[in-house]
Amino acid sequence: MNQQVTVTPTLPSLRATLNKAHLSVALIAVGLASILLTVTALLALRVHAEHNLQLIARSVSYTVEAAVMFRDEEAAYEALTLIVATEEVANAQVTDREGKLLASWEKPDQGLFDQAGRLMADLMQPPVQVPILQGNRILGEVYVTGSGGSLLSFLVSGLLGMIICMTISIVSAYHLSRRMQGNITRPLRKLVSVAHAVRYDRDFSQRVPGASIAELNELGDDFNELLDELEVWEAHLKKENEHLTHKATHDSLTGLPNRLYFEGRLNRAVRDAIEHDQQLAVFYLDSNGFKEINDTLGHAAGDAVLISVAARVKAQLRNEDIVARLGGDEFAVLINPLHDTEDAFIIAENILASMSEPVKIPDGRTVHTSLSLGVAVYPTHGATANVLLHSADEAMYTAKRNKQGSWQLAHPAASNKSNQEISSEGQREKQTSM
Repeated sequence: MNQQVTVTPTLPSLRATLNKAHLSVALIAVGLASILLTVTALLALRVHAEHNLQLIARSVSYTVEAAVMFRDEEAAYEALTLIVATEEVANAQVTDREGKLLASWEKPDQGLFDQAGRLMADLMQPPVQVPILQGNRILGEVYVTGSGGSLLSFLVSGLLGMIICMTISIVSAYHLSRRMQGNITRPLRKLVSVAHAVRYDRDFSQRVPGASIAELNELGDDFNELLDELEVWEAHLKKENEHLTHKATHDSLTGLPNRLYFEGRLNRAVRDAIEHDQQLAVFYLDSNGFKEINDTLGHAAGDAVLISVAARVKAQLRNEDIVARLGGDEFAVLINPLHDTEDAFIIAENILASMSEPVKIPDGRTVHTSLSLGVAVYPTHGATANVLLHSADEAMYTAKRNKQGSWQLAHPAASNKSNQEISSEGQREKQTSM
């Protein structure tokens, strides 16, 4: 079965969108303005050219008046040529009142520009007819056609000017749009950067800098205030999580780690010891006579004894060692790393010696207590966390049977037993001692 894959289209950036919009607006505005100005100028130039052609035709009519009266064709031609040869005229004719041609002149064709000029004149500069008068009597007519050179030159220069203006406008609009885009996109990029840091790195200390645009600056301020609230909530939740984690992994009475925490640390310590070929030691401790204290003097006295035992044991350990309350009056100690087995024996002796002082209970009286302690060393007495803990537990019950207030080293043979065998033996020992 073919699985349909949805491809998310790539969206244009804000910078590219603004840049395209600004350039389009600039091109349209400059183009329309240039076209409008060019058309307006052409219309004005047409009126001017038509008026100029009228003046030329009148000048010719005044000049050839005598020649037309006497029908002197040569004089009419000379007078006509004298005026129109230096003006913007394509051709000119002088006729008498019967319409007979007396003189004509046509500008020589000098190439493509003249042809384009005449085409321009045909489109925008109609020919001019002026009568030749003597008083109120019409002697003939002067017919003049413009060459369109001025119109063509203006049109070419206008188009060239329009291209130059459009180029300048595009360059100016590009630079201005980049400045405006920077004022808009820089604050937004900062906002996006901070949002990503908060989302992916959980870094609530980031803040959006101020912007030069009021709306973007207000958006940044609101976002920063939101980050302030999130930072407070994050700190509160972190504190609550740490409190809950500590509560779940520590004993509420003594403040020591509980069994769950201790077993996790012991498992990691065994893995590290295997990897680095090191030793570690596990102590299993049980309070002697705790049940009698708890039953005869009350739970408050029993709690005082447990708190005192926890404090005294912890005082004999190094900073890297761990003591945990496993439950009831049972404690466990992890000595890691263990450089010399004798170090574990010295610490065990110090722990037992710390119990010599009586414990003061809430009613002001004092009670005496002692500990029975079992010692298991990795890898001599076990290759796993469970085997080590059970070996130490078994050694502790051996010490309790032999002499309360003493410590006992686990037997190496215990490391060869399965976890199930050690666990069942430990349970039988506990039932026997009770």
